[in-house]
Amino acid sequence: MRSEIRKDYIQEKYVIIAPHRGKRPHDIERPEHLRLPKKTNCVFCPKNIGRSGKVLATFNETREKNEPWAIKILANKFPSVSVNNPKAYGQQEVVVETPNHLAEIENLSVERIAEILKAYAARTKKISLDKKIDYILIFKNDGGAAGASIRHAHSQIFATDFLPPHLKDKSQRIQAYKLKHGRCVYCEVIKKERKSPRRVFEDDNMIVFCPFAPMHNYEIWIMPKRHLDNITELIKDERLSFAKFLKRILNKINKLNLPYNYYFHQVIHDEDQHLYMKITPRGSVWAGVEIGSGLIINPISPEEAAKFYRG
Repeated sequence: MRSEIRKDYIQEKYVIIAPHRGKRPHDIERPEHLRLPKKTNCVFCPKNIGRSGKVLATFNETREKNEPWAIKILANKFPSVSVNNPKAYGQQEVVVETPNHLAEIENLSVERIAEILKAYAARTKKISLDKKIDYILIFKNDGGAAGASIRHAHSQIFATDFLPPHLKDKSQRIQAYKLKHGRCVYCEVIKKERKSPRRVFEDDNMIVFCPFAPMHNYEIWIMPKRHLDNITELIKDERLSFAKFLKRILNKINKLNLPYNYYFHQVIHDEDQHLYMKITPRGSVWAGVEIGSGLIINPISPEEAAKFYRG
């Protein structure tokens, strides 16, 4: 396959898919999934959980007999935004996904992962009651190279009164597309990707595919087929489908030995978004071209990445 410049579905973001670039010689180590060392006095383990930050909520639907709890939501002890700081207003929370220090999210049951999604939804509803909040980001950093600072399985919720400009631009473009064409651009993406070689998995509720113009090597998206504005609108069967595919994807990423992030957004005052999760393995190294021009060079085509995930 020759190099090809591709554009994002809606924004002015461009990627050069350059498969031959992956054959370049390297004598510098690439990012690998180096798990953080196990701590004997982990702040997210049950004996310390109350000292690592104020407990905001506990979820126990999937608690096992040998577990003191299933999921805990904590106020971030070292927040970058807070409700008592008008210069950086917001809320930051930690979702401790299991009391088991050795478990990773992909080791958990589909039902537990679905309950984590339910916890995200509950906290999104709660945070949205603050009328100053305009933006909520739910994300996970897995591995030190992806930004994780604690080994124990956890994800985070970040909310602020500041809407990042690129998301404002995206929201405006999506609305402009709907005004012009009478339909959601991402509903159209689903129709297109269902028939493409980038499709990975699908069931009645969800579709999983590698996007046409991926910013990261092996980037993959999970998208509800139903047009949903945000995570609070997922029903039980959709959460289970979502969890099933997320578990499968993360187990495949483990075989790549790469750290990863996953994330999804909610723009509070845009009530007609299409929810989806981006999962971005961190094998990409952005160098002079990427930093200088804003063009991303990706040596892994999404078609090849989809083959890997399907395999």
